[in-house]
Amino acid sequence: MALVGVCAAAYISGMVQMTVLLPDDLQRWADARAVEGGFGSTSDYICDLVRRDREDAEKLAALQVAIDAGLASGASERTIQDIIADRRKRNGLA
Repeated sequence: MALVGVCAAAYISGMVQMTVLLPDDLQRWADARAVEGGFGSTSDYICDLVRRDREDAEKLAALQVAIDAGLASGASERTIQDIIADRRKRNGLA
């Protein structure tokens, strides 16, 4: 099992050191992906993965809030044709 330091080799302004244990095959995979992706290090690649995962989670949470608001607003009396016609008017297509 290999060790990967994530995000920083030592404390750097606003960053802390983290050690991640990976099986050898994942270490090789991460190393290769870091090179292929043009990252400066495997640590930078792992940081990017975590950052993107956080962004995805935030987007998913915002989507869930919108879905919940839509469900809470109740059923509409408008037909699909009414909604499409209104949208076309707003877009200057009707």
